[in-house]
Amino acid sequence: MLDLRDLRIPVIGAPMAGGPSTPALAAAVSEAGGLGLLAAGYKSADQVAAEVAQVRGATGAPFGVNLFLIEPYEPDPEEVDRYRRAVETEAARLGVELGRPVWDDDQWQAKLDVVLDLRPDAVSFTFGCPSQELLSTLAELDIHTTVTVTSVAEAREAVGRGAASLAVQGPEAGGHRGTWDAEAEPDRTPLPDLVSAVVAEVAVPVAAGGGVATASDVESALRRGAAAAQVGTAYLLADEAGTNPVHRAALADPDFTETAVTRSYTGRWARGLANRFMADHVDAPAGYPHLHHLTAPLRAAAVAAGDAQVAHLWAGTRFAAARTAPATDITASLAP
Repeated sequence: MLDLRDLRIPVIGAPMAGGPSTPALAAAVSEAGGLGLLAAGYKSADQVAAEVAQVRGATGAPFGVNLFLIEPYEPDPEEVDRYRRAVETEAARLGVELGRPVWDDDQWQAKLDVVLDLRPDAVSFTFGCPSQELLSTLAELDIHTTVTVTSVAEAREAVGRGAASLAVQGPEAGGHRGTWDAEAEPDRTPLPDLVSAVVAEVAVPVAAGGGVATASDVESALRRGAAAAQVGTAYLLADEAGTNPVHRAALADPDFTETAVTRSYTGRWARGLANRFMADHVDAPAGYPHLHHLTAPLRAAAVAAGDAQVAHLWAGTRFAAARTAPATDITASLAP
């Protein structure tokens, strides 16, 4: 079975749902000696199966698949309706209708069935932790399991249920924070301190993610006791990444100088390049995936219109280190 401590380059290509993660990117990271992860979020089960086949056709190196584990949740309907009215003007300006704010589980069972059938080398989970029974089943199939955690309490629970490793995600990370409680304020402990605290509590390998963009960042994570670093933002400009043109341009635009954390796009805390939409909607309520579905047409229209002040531009705090290059070169440059 895969062991994170055996990676030739101790780097995991973070799963970036919504476009940036592609089979070509995952394959390139794995081929270079790291561990590439496919992002199954927002895709159909058939798409995930097809992407697994594409990676296997491109490399014989180990790779994994990331699944969203979304617990049943219903936000305050009045707050969601208030927010819908608040963003209607933006949608009208871009000529689209807002989506329906509903809950779904991102086709959890269908995608899990794909994993159980196709058996990638690893499967990671975000937004929650599988049952002890499922983690045990995956282990019996020689599938390495990783659970995303954002606190020591989550780390203890994940290991107690049988997770083979942990992806410790700090507040510096781009995109959605993996906090299990949809309404909770995410832990703000800086990644180095969070990794040290988790490593002191658990006996499984840990991957450190959030603000890791250079070889020195990876080395720092290893010194704290991590077995590997999980890197996302540094790959956003990779040749193989599916990052849309608006997002790519913004990452290199000197007018974008900082990141911020927001619920304005999806109802779940996420970090991205600070823009007008985030500033105008700081009071967005908790409500994932409800707000994700509500704003999806608006976000797609903003990308089509080239409007970086409305489009979501997920990025971690070290976004300035991202560069255009083949993913194999980026992975090699991260070797400590």
